[in-house]
Amino acid sequence: MAVSAQLLVEELEIFGLECEEALVEKLIELCALYGQNEEGMAGELIAFCTSTHNDCVTAETLNSFEHEFLSKRLSKARLGASKGSGHAGARDIVSIQELIEVEEEEETLLNSYTTPSKGSQKRAITTPETPLTKRSVSTRSPHQLLSPSSFSPSATPSQKYSSRSNRGEVVASFGSAQVMSWSGREGASNISLKVLGYPEPLTGSYKSMFQKLPDIREVLTCKIEELGSELKEHYKIEAFTPVLVTAQVCFAVRHIDQMLSSCPKDCHSYVYLRQEPVTLLGQIGCDSNGKLNHKSVILEGDREHSSGAQIPVDLSELKEYSLFPGQVVVMEGINTTGRKLVATRLYEGVPLPFHQPTEEDGDSEQIMVLVACGPYTTSDSITFDPLLDLITIINHDRPDVCILSCLLTSPFEEVFKQCLRTIIEGTRSSSGSHLIFVPSLRDVHHEPVYPQPPFSCSDLPREDKKRVQFVSEPCTLCINGMIFGLTSTDLLLHMGAEEISSSSGTSDRFSRILKHILTQRSYYPLYPPQEDMAIDYENFYAYAQLPVTPDVFIAPSELRYFVKDILGCICVNPGRLTKGQVGGTFGRLYLRRQAAGAEGRRSPCTAAQVVRI
Repeated sequence: MAVSAQLLVEELEIFGLECEEALVEKLIELCALYGQNEEGMAGELIAFCTSTHNDCVTAETLNSFEHEFLSKRLSKARLGASKGSGHAGARDIVSIQELIEVEEEEETLLNSYTTPSKGSQKRAITTPETPLTKRSVSTRSPHQLLSPSSFSPSATPSQKYSSRSNRGEVVASFGSAQVMSWSGREGASNISLKVLGYPEPLTGSYKSMFQKLPDIREVLTCKIEELGSELKEHYKIEAFTPVLVTAQVCFAVRHIDQMLSSCPKDCHSYVYLRQEPVTLLGQIGCDSNGKLNHKSVILEGDREHSSGAQIPVDLSELKEYSLFPGQVVVMEGINTTGRKLVATRLYEGVPLPFHQPTEEDGDSEQIMVLVACGPYTTSDSITFDPLLDLITIINHDRPDVCILSCLLTSPFEEVFKQCLRTIIEGTRSSSGSHLIFVPSLRDVHHEPVYPQPPFSCSDLPREDKKRVQFVSEPCTLCINGMIFGLTSTDLLLHMGAEEISSSSGTSDRFSRILKHILTQRSYYPLYPPQEDMAIDYENFYAYAQLPVTPDVFIAPSELRYFVKDILGCICVNPGRLTKGQVGGTFGRLYLRRQAAGAEGRRSPCTAAQVVRI
């Protein structure tokens, strides 16, 4: 392609850029080297001079233009075009070097998801003195990860997981679990599954994170007013005192004190009126950006009575309390100065009533439910041995319902779909179990917003549609008239890091947090939320509230596994299926609806266990 020096100079002069004759010859060489015409080369040079604030073209400017701009940008574009055309053609030295760099980058990316293959290659020893080079890493294709049998047949299995000796060990139990054998009814049960919602459950994606601060404030205000109304009715409270009025009255009393200082002592009885306790409704907050402590507690009043006014709280007179940011409370205390409320009583929260089964809820025979939460691979291997072991357990015990919180943190959506297919097909003929899949905010291929919509699986086989169900995070599920509260968010870890408490006797933090969740009637009552929680508050108000108190609440956590009875609700932390390089735990429950006895409601959970994989 012939390049005209005159046209090149004219293009530069249009923008007032002067160039010496010797430099024009250099530009012509660059046009031939990088395949540019007069207009294209002039445009690139003008853009470079503008960005570097150069008014004229010098030899130094031209050298910088070639090495810092053309060799990194135009040669890559030409390289991509030559690769797409199906043949390499003639390449200059710069293009060949770029090709080598691109190949090395691709190898590094692929090898970040693989391990060195066995056989002819030996594992290189890496030290600070002898670092591992890009060219010495294995170049196995990532498509081998999608093996139907084990996903990664050539990957190295976890040695610690394979050599574990405590598989099947029961680490936590509830009810009569020790004397029972665990098995479902082998698909003979008539299972009725229904997702509850207010007014309907979350079934698909939505536009998220378009919220405004007033909208968030409106949701929080509604929560305060709703819980305040319930507490007012339950404890027969006549009226709540506004925070601002309390401060104004105390200011007036101090003024009266000064006026009465010169009066006889029998007049001072009027002053003691200021010691009468007041009852305030509000939300617990922190007076700074730091962590909540017993000296930084503030009470933010509701909108109806206090117009959102705040007042510091002195907890020294309370013998027992448990508080966290965002908690809606009714507090009784004395405000002697108008600057701080000395709390003397903290009203306990009231949980919602339990669900009353109907004829549509199915039979009342005993069913077995298995609960597991990922990750399903160990941290030192990409093989899915723990997942395959779980499928083996499902096929052996044949539970009626399996609830799986996914946490399949692979960045490849195809790997996730293959995992789903393996679980569904692997349990189809042997167990016939109903499968419930709950998403997680740690699933990197799924929408990272809370509440989180269900997984979409359009290619689900017709034969599996009746027994496979994808639900949202969080979710309230009715199984044969028994209510399950399901979440994959680590509530115990999030709230445990923010809660403060004082108790005269023994106190269990897990029990306190779970009691807060039930009495605050929300799957995530913490506000402000943890930093990695992206909450859409408009949908949070619609889809993340408890419609009733669940019979069973599943709360997976990195913290220690447990099974607890909290306010009549059986709360289970099944743990994670893997913990680092070793095997973790899963949960199993026996449930059966029971008629209310003379003592009232009886829990449908007859037995529960947490077991090592």
